[in-house]
Amino acid sequence: MWRNSATVSFSSKLLSYSSSSANPNYFHYASAFSIFSPNGVVDQALSPSHQRFYCSSAVPSPSPSSGSVIKLGFLANKSDAYLPLSLKARDAVQLARHYGRCYWELSKARLSMLVVATSGTGYVLGSGNAVDLAGLCYTCAGTMMVAASANSLNQVFEINNDAKMKRTRLRPLPSGRIAIPHAVTWASSVGFAGTALLACKANMLAAGLAASNLVLYAFVYTPLKQIHPVNTWVGAVVGAIPPLLGWAAASGQISLNGLILPAALYFWQIPHFMALAYLCRDDYAAGGYRMFSLADASGRRTAAVAFRNCLYLIPLGFIAYDWGVASGWFCVESSVITLAISAAAFSFYRDRTTQKARRMFHASLLYLPVFMSGLLFHRLSDNPQCLAENPNRIIELPSFPEAVTESEEDDQKKKVRYVTAVPQRRAPVAYASIAPFPFLPVPSYVDQ
Repeated sequence: MWRNSATVSFSSKLLSYSSSSANPNYFHYASAFSIFSPNGVVDQALSPSHQRFYCSSAVPSPSPSSGSVIKLGFLANKSDAYLPLSLKARDAVQLARHYGRCYWELSKARLSMLVVATSGTGYVLGSGNAVDLAGLCYTCAGTMMVAASANSLNQVFEINNDAKMKRTRLRPLPSGRIAIPHAVTWASSVGFAGTALLACKANMLAAGLAASNLVLYAFVYTPLKQIHPVNTWVGAVVGAIPPLLGWAAASGQISLNGLILPAALYFWQIPHFMALAYLCRDDYAAGGYRMFSLADASGRRTAAVAFRNCLYLIPLGFIAYDWGVASGWFCVESSVITLAISAAAFSFYRDRTTQKARRMFHASLLYLPVFMSGLLFHRLSDNPQCLAENPNRIIELPSFPEAVTESEEDDQKKKVRYVTAVPQRRAPVAYASIAPFPFLPVPSYVDQ
């Protein structure tokens, strides 16, 4: 009872003072003080900025003097001047976080970063001896934007299907966190910007591959998922193009050596997605997708397809060595990791359980980064392609021993060649038999 009377007295004094004050802002904050609950707690309808001036303590306090009212009014008026700016800044930060999170999920950022990694690896492999870091950054940025656009369009077209699946129902579009026109605008903008960046900073071939892959993924693979199980193989083609894009951005052309990493990506994706489709087959069925595993109740054909494509990966290490792309050590390492994923696939073929499918899925996740890292670490840049692009380098690949020669055109750029007998089937780089490691390459030139 005393608290209520004290509150009313406090409010009346503020109101009386505000009526005689020349500043009308005092009335706004003074009238707000009349909204008190009996226990001395501020009503929740008030904004937090107003509540910070109120006292909710249970201990009674005497009525404020006129001086304290003047002081209180001054503080309220000062806060009112800064309140809009703080609220706008907070709202702007929250809005940026919201749409940033939506763009991150629309782009499937982690998947897009894997695509960027394959494209960057292709760029380094196609660069020869010297890697243009600026060109590498431009290529990765353009690939990231195009991949984000393709993934965003994929979610726009599959919004109804995603709403039916447990794994995807919380994505931005099915959950209503972002509107469809907004998502389409975002996808179109980043897709056009990424393609333009590749065209300006790399070359038209890389830009054409990026645009073609976007169309293939968003307008062919995406609708095909609801029509025929062949969508898995079409998706494998989509995944194999980014490393070829990187190679083309660095070298300006598509050569036979540049197809090794795309071939690895193609064959790797089949067991990877077969394991995923087997683990999520109920979810895919609920979403209306026509996956290969849905027509295979026993899982035998699914496991057989996965195991067969793992076997196709085995020769790639030897081909990379035979064509002069990587050293013999990569041939050994590639064979070991390929046999490991093949063993996981064979285990799944013999015992088609969720546990074995998950093990094969995890083995596929480990295979790709190890394969790409080994290819980068053991790569050989001394091949005719990169030398043809650098006329200052002098190199010959004769089939018989010769003496050391020097360039007579420029005394400051002398080239020394270690020439050995070269088997005709290994034209890209000169090799010598060095016991006990006959597969180790010998440099065909040394820059002075």
